[in-house]
Formats: sequence, structure tokens, C-alpha cells
Amino acid sequence: MDRGAPKHRLAIAIGVGGAVLVGALTAIQARVNGQLGVALDAALVAALISFGSGLVILLVLAPLLPSGRAGVRALRSALRERRVPWWMLVGGAAGAFSVATQSFTVAVIGVAMFSVGMVAGQTVHGLVLDRIGYSPAGVSAVTLPRVAGAALVLSAVVVSLTGDAVAQAPLWMLILPFLVGAGVAWQTATNGRLRQAVGSAFAATLVNFIGGTAVLAVAAVWHLATAGAPASAPREPWLYLGGALGVAYIFISAALTPRTGVLLMTLGSVLGMLGASVVLDVVWPPAAPPALWQRALTVALAAGGVVVATVRAGRR
Repeated sequence: MDRGAPKHRLAIAIGVGGAVLVGALTAIQARVNGQLGVALDAALVAALISFGSGLVILLVLAPLLPSGRAGVRALRSALRERRVPWWMLVGGAAGAFSVATQSFTVAVIGVAMFSVGMVAGQTVHGLVLDRIGYSPAGVSAVTLPRVAGAALVLSAVVVSLTGDAVAQAPLWMLILPFLVGAGVAWQTATNGRLRQAVGSAFAATLVNFIGGTAVLAVAAVWHLATAGAPASAPREPWLYLGGALGVAYIFISAALTPRTGVLLMTLGSVLGMLGASVVLDVVWPPAAPPALWQRALTVALAAGGVVVATVRAGRR
């Protein structure tokens, strides 16, 4: 009898549980950022607060953590030796777009609709990036299970655009999350290639937050110049936790992925995000919620598509 088997199963269970937690934190962050955008009546300012606070946390942690100090040294060396092309440094722009879109849309359409659209964009664009070899793993074949999974996820988007959803919310609010998912797929691949080039996940994360904060700072200044400053800042402390939540799930992912593998981390985090999004929309209804059956069906189709595309691919 293998005495190490129970410990291995326990480690996998803890890892999958952590992956689900990562997804749940992602959904919570989207809802917090969306509510902050409503409270400020300035989505771009809310996005800057979320992304900028995450950058501040990373800058505080950089000298305190061994991985942070090593990552900064590695990044400085790579930039000095010009081993990192400019396009590896702009992944944060997609992150900025994602957080800004959360601030614009989530309070209106809900976390579930946002999450389904984002997962669809990630799945479809991920197929393209894998096929052309942009992923750090190189060229990956477009297999039938992956295409079937992508089709299921796209069917979830179609369902989300039926019924009263379009009547209650502007169409662009329902389309933007799909574009966010496409951007996140590109951002993930870009950050992965930067991590390979620098040899540090912390450095890649720091670059991501620096770039995203810079983009959002320019956008927020433009908004303030044209629309004026918000009348007042909300006093609820939890509205300012978006950046901390982002840093938390990034670090949890980095810690658990070597133990669980990319397959289980991806599957667990997506299922955690979709499941938490349904609960959040029930407990904390958005301004223009779709019918409960519609939310449940779209989440089920999206989750099924991710399972088909990910698990079958992993078995190959």
C-alpha cells in the first residue's frame, strides 16, 4: 500500500479548493469594483483606485519578500541587457481594460453575465493564441474537444443575449465582457512569456500592475478634466478592497499552480468564479438582472464548456 497516496490526494484536494477560492475572489473583486464605480459615478477613477492600490501593495511587498527582491533584480537585469522586448511589458493594458469594464458594467448586468462573457472570450481567443504559438507553451493543436468546449461557452453567451437581458441593459455592456476575456487570454500569455524571459512571477506581476496603473491614470485624468471630480468618496472601506483581492488571488495562483498543475488551477478557478457569481447576484442583485433561469443556464453551459475543453485536453 502506498502510504504517500492519502497525502497526495489531500494535497490535490487543498490545491483544487484553493483554485476554487481564486475564482471566487475574482468574482468578488468584479462586484466590488463595479459597486465602487457606481458609488463614485466615475468608473475610470474606480478602476484606477483598484489597480493602483494593488500596485502599492506589491511595491510594499517587493523589499519584504525574498521573491520580491529577486524578481526586481531579475527584471532590472533583463531590461538592462535588453532581453525583454517592449510588447512583453504591455500586458497590464488588458488588465486595465478588464478592471475598467468591471467598474462600468458589473453593477448593472451582474457578476454572472460578466463572468460568462469573460470566460467565453478567454476560451475562444485562447484557441487562437495556442494555435498561432503565442502561448509560452508554444503551438498547440486545435482539437475537437477544445472546439466543442468553445462552442458550449459561446452558446452560453447567446443565451445571455436573449430574453429581457438586452432590453434591460445596453448591448455594449453584454458584449464588453467577451472582449475582456479575449484581452485576459492575451494578457495571460504575454505575462507568461515575460515570466519565462525574466524567471520571476513576481516581476511579471509587478510589470502588469505598473502598466495597468499607468494606462488607467491617463484615462482617469482625462475623465476628471472633462467630467469633473466625484462629488464625494464613499466611506465604506470594503469598496476599496479590489486591489488587495487582485493581489491575493494572483499570489494564491502562483503558490498553488506548481502543486496542482495548470489544468486543475484553470478548471477550479473558472468553476469557482462562475459559482460565486451566481451566489453574488442572488445575494446582491444588479440593477438590470436577467431571469434566474437565464443566469443558471448560461453559467452551466459555460462551466460545461470549460470542463470539456480543459479536461479532455489534459487527458490527451
